[in-house]
Amino acid sequence: MIKQILNRLPRKPSKASDNSVGGPIPPSSSSSSSRSGDLQGSRITSLNSQAPPGSNPGLNHLNKYSPTINSRLNGSYVPVYEALPSFKDVQHSERQNLFIRKLDLCCDVFDFTDPTKNLKEKDIKRQTLLELVDYVTSASGKFPENVMEETTKMVSLNLFRNLTIPPREHMVLEKIDAEEEEPVMDPAWTHLQIVYEFFLRFVASPETDAKLAKRYIDHSFVLRLLDLFDSEDPREREYLKTILHRIYGKFMVHRPFIRKAINNIFYRFIFETEKHNGIAELLEILGSIISGFALPLKEEHKLFLVRALIPLHKPRCIAMYHQQLSYCVTQFIEKDCKLADTVIRGLLKYWPITNSTKEVMFLGELEEVLEATQPADFQRCMVPLFHKISRCLNSSHFQVAERALFLWNNDHIENLIKQNSKVILPIIFPALERNSKRHWNQAVQSLTLNIRKIFSDHDPDLVAECLKKFEEDEAKNKEIISKREDTWKRLEAVAASNAAKKG
Repeated sequence: MIKQILNRLPRKPSKASDNSVGGPIPPSSSSSSSRSGDLQGSRITSLNSQAPPGSNPGLNHLNKYSPTINSRLNGSYVPVYEALPSFKDVQHSERQNLFIRKLDLCCDVFDFTDPTKNLKEKDIKRQTLLELVDYVTSASGKFPENVMEETTKMVSLNLFRNLTIPPREHMVLEKIDAEEEEPVMDPAWTHLQIVYEFFLRFVASPETDAKLAKRYIDHSFVLRLLDLFDSEDPREREYLKTILHRIYGKFMVHRPFIRKAINNIFYRFIFETEKHNGIAELLEILGSIISGFALPLKEEHKLFLVRALIPLHKPRCIAMYHQQLSYCVTQFIEKDCKLADTVIRGLLKYWPITNSTKEVMFLGELEEVLEATQPADFQRCMVPLFHKISRCLNSSHFQVAERALFLWNNDHIENLIKQNSKVILPIIFPALERNSKRHWNQAVQSLTLNIRKIFSDHDPDLVAECLKKFEEDEAKNKEIISKREDTWKRLEAVAASNAAKKG
């Protein structure tokens, strides 16, 4: 009887069924379900599992730093996030192996929306990232393929994320000057910055073989990197700009793809959304790329100017990136002066009508374009151009009129105008005369008189001829106005007479 009762009692598990201290830890479903909170994507790496029996002391030294199972938390086990030894504490032959383990440790992504969570783990990861930066900077041998694979894996897990902060909307851009807005800073920047610095040094390192690395820094990787340019954090966009430029320089095989991908971002921005935070940085990269284009320019590059850069003048938020855009456009003209006519006609196509701030920017860019324009190219577009400038001269917004008058301060532009004064002066003379007599702003009147004097000194006969024609036109206009008023008076009299008869 007693024996039967004892047989029914649960037996104590034998030691043989326990996990050995140095053996691999089996995955636990309850453990994986608990990772969605404070520790996102934590993985248990068993350093012992990669250390075969009889290995050298360097690997055995790492065994005691292996992550172990922590005490119970909410009924499930979670891994302990512990620091790995520094590179100086292991043999030189084991540093590459330790480097890979440190990369794996840094694949864990923490929640920075709550600054009180995982403080110890965040600090461990930060210190580990800094060690990785130092290791890549001082590397003295070519990185093998497995290192490149682990590097891109760690970078991808840390950087490629959904940008939780939505981009600025149309209405915000219309109503608020982008420069006056407070930039939105990513709370995870303390880690992101070091990851960016690490990846920048990895790409720039002479020990990174582009032929091997292109298998991992591929088209998909580049596209996801480009997606991050829409980040609200200007610090992140600055790093992305530098890294993408390094990738463009190092991976020649990716150059056409990168240009095409940037084009697609521009097309979507211009013709669909009109909202993107990284247009200025992308244009800055392109400015450097354009300056390196070989001559003569390929048709592909000229199409990029016509289909992407010129239409970028259309969006209302052009103030965010106009400086970089203007630089790219002038680079094209410096490469091929015959493109000046194309650019000027493109500016006239997208010239603002009611936005005076944008109009001042266009006039500033126009000056830079004209400065690089040769006389033959200038003559092809000067008639429509100076019809537009004439309207700017008469603008009731004094800054627009003043900026148009400042074109004569540029010696090259003044010479172009003098060489073609017989065509240009008849177009702009009425605007100059009206400004000198009727413009409300004293500075505009003064500048107008100075320009009129330039023409008088250069060709007084032409000025006298234009003045005579202007006075004749004014007299005709007054006569037309007078006749129109008389006609209305007669109509009013007839209407009153008919009303009196009916009454």
